[in-house]
Amino acid sequence: MSQAITVPLLDLKVQYAALRAELEPVMQKVFESAYYIGGPDIAELEKEIAAYSKARHGIACANGSDAILLALMALDIKPGDEIICPSYTFFATAGSIARLNAVPVFADIDPKTYNMCPAHTREVAKKCKRLKAIMPVHLFGQAADIDAFLDLGRELNVPIIEDCAQAIGTRDNRGLDVGSRGAIGTFSFFPSKNLGAFGDGGIMTTNCPHLADKLTMLRGHGMKPKYYHQIVGINSRLDSLQAAILRVKLRHLDSWHEGRRKNADFYDAAFKAAGAKLSGVSWSADASPLRIPFRPAAPARHIYNQYVIRVPAAKRDALRDHLKNQNIGTEIYYPVPLHEQECFKHMGYKPSDLPESQSAALETIALPIYPELSEQQLRHVADSVIAFLQMGKSGTYVEPKTAALAGAR
Repeated sequence: MSQAITVPLLDLKVQYAALRAELEPVMQKVFESAYYIGGPDIAELEKEIAAYSKARHGIACANGSDAILLALMALDIKPGDEIICPSYTFFATAGSIARLNAVPVFADIDPKTYNMCPAHTREVAKKCKRLKAIMPVHLFGQAADIDAFLDLGRELNVPIIEDCAQAIGTRDNRGLDVGSRGAIGTFSFFPSKNLGAFGDGGIMTTNCPHLADKLTMLRGHGMKPKYYHQIVGINSRLDSLQAAILRVKLRHLDSWHEGRRKNADFYDAAFKAAGAKLSGVSWSADASPLRIPFRPAAPARHIYNQYVIRVPAAKRDALRDHLKNQNIGTEIYYPVPLHEQECFKHMGYKPSDLPESQSAALETIALPIYPELSEQQLRHVADSVIAFLQMGKSGTYVEPKTAALAGAR
């Protein structure tokens, strides 16, 4: 494979080039309107995201981290209250809890999906004295077992907050959209997300009109009406320019999801042909040095915000160095679980307390998956991974004898 091929982890310039003719007129319209904060694009985006996610209300905010913070505030989380969340996730999930002087209580993940494990969450909940919410994350674009968490929430009489930062358009095993079933769903429009703004942005979804009204007040200093403050909120407003951009991009989102799925099909076929097994298969159960993402059966939908493979810990960093030398971008999501982070050291967790989270942090690596990838780029990535791991008889890419790869594109 030629070394001249370059495959960045994400290439937003390609996406912009394809959308330039649609984006620039709506951006110009915002500039000419001088409606920089608030305005019609915000209200329309809220309606459109709510409709897309099958929720009754959408409330835009400044970013995905604020969406979590505002959700917690709307549910009256107080200092000392406990919220169960995964350790293997982005920092904002637990960081927003800690910002309110509440206590993040960490649960381990299911190694098959990398999502928070309901069974371990139940065990953790038994030790809580002030449990006030459970916050599963729909990680990498795959839905957590929301049925199990909703059942547990009803049993314990606590709300479920769905962290959907990586999962807009993801559907659970019932075919229902994430963010439509918990008390509040929180989303991020960070540029690298499947639906990304030209900067920060976020939104919250809920089916409860009371919570929708409270979230709307909280994001604007607790005002209703203007200059009258019933509660203390924060300043977390999405600006009109980002809303206008997101409204254009939303029209393309399902086609981008489909492009990512097709790219995942290509990787899956290539890696399976070389002997890879699905995530969740232990190293002791099979000699293959590669695990690929578990794919839920329809009507569930994985949107592949990330395509995360897994290799033995002793090989992971060397594989990343090898891919870098092949001009292939990668990322580690996430190298240090939250229960091992320095800022939570005072909580007394040991790395081994959450063994699946610890192992995933040492063994996973994300490959390029964005929809604009060419087949040549995809093949270069697959060839490079397989060659490094010396999979297949020749130690290089093994072409499937079926039409799987051709069909994947």
